[in-house]
Amino acid sequence: MTDKLKPLREQIDAIDAQILELLSRRGKVAQEVGHVKAETMAPVFRPEREAQVLRGVAERNPGPLNSRDVQTIFREIMSSCRALEKRVTVAYLGPTGTFSEQAVFQHFGSAVEALPCISIDEVFRATEAGTADYGVVPVENSSEGAINRTLDLMLATTTLISGEVSIPVHHSLMTKTGSMDGVTVICAHSQALAQCQVWLNLHHPGIERRAVASNAEAAVLASQDAGVAAIASEMAGEQYKLGVVQAHIQDDPHNRTRFAVIGRQAAGPSGQDRTSLVLAVPNKAGAVYNLLAPLSKHGVSMTRFESRPARIGTWEYYFYVDVEGHVQDAAVSRALDELKDNAAFFKVLGSYPLAL
Repeated sequence: MTDKLKPLREQIDAIDAQILELLSRRGKVAQEVGHVKAETMAPVFRPEREAQVLRGVAERNPGPLNSRDVQTIFREIMSSCRALEKRVTVAYLGPTGTFSEQAVFQHFGSAVEALPCISIDEVFRATEAGTADYGVVPVENSSEGAINRTLDLMLATTTLISGEVSIPVHHSLMTKTGSMDGVTVICAHSQALAQCQVWLNLHHPGIERRAVASNAEAAVLASQDAGVAAIASEMAGEQYKLGVVQAHIQDDPHNRTRFAVIGRQAAGPSGQDRTSLVLAVPNKAGAVYNLLAPLSKHGVSMTRFESRPARIGTWEYYFYVDVEGHVQDAAVSRALDELKDNAAFFKVLGSYPLAL
């Protein structure tokens, strides 16, 4: 076997040397790009450009590597090269070990400064103030629907959505000891408790359930008290040295959460984009139908429609709408111009590349 492996290993060593040389060349070009961007005050991170690169490598991938794995490799290459220009700071709902942190690394790669915040409000504040270059906030869950606090904050923020991330959400029940002996309370974010309600009712109906700011906070509490069980990701369990009582306790095995990337820069067209809006109409018959009619007229597809009670102003509801395409696309631009004329309130939250 050694005789057969030796020439193959020599080939791999030679290929690795070529890869390293090419990575070095790419890094040097990235540094030159950084100098040009510094002269023009251009942003270091261009989400539309990176989305195009990642789609391109998937389309050209000859195998045998899986296209998603190839995209992961290239995302890390771009992240490391981007850090040669400037290390991007990204705020997220902390502490470390949350699904929000996972979304940060899935979107930006690992060569970033991840900034944990105590609340979604703080993520917005850090991004608006410039403490962070970008923020990552949960928008909706496939089981429980919209994250209402995020929607409310989107209404008033000065930031724009420049990207989206969709990740599978797998919840584990964990404790300090790895068993439920002596556990008197189960802690998790309110969304996680709701997403595991059926399983909890079946297996631990008599134990108190307590909502906390994040699943990672629940993991911290469990690491400090053997009487507390946490529902969190296995990554959080590893971070805080918890034992898994039961993995994958979410009621929906296909549970996913969609995150928005917010920042102070607008994203350009990537070719496969989404635009998010907030709208309101006067309280009269047919108002919503008339408001949205321009989308159908110009052939623009609506992919999401959420309503939230209005807490300010004179309208009963705000409507959160996602449409296919970018604001710079001709059809979308024409539709939005007409839609704006019919709306009592109109705000573009951002146009951004679709999640890969």
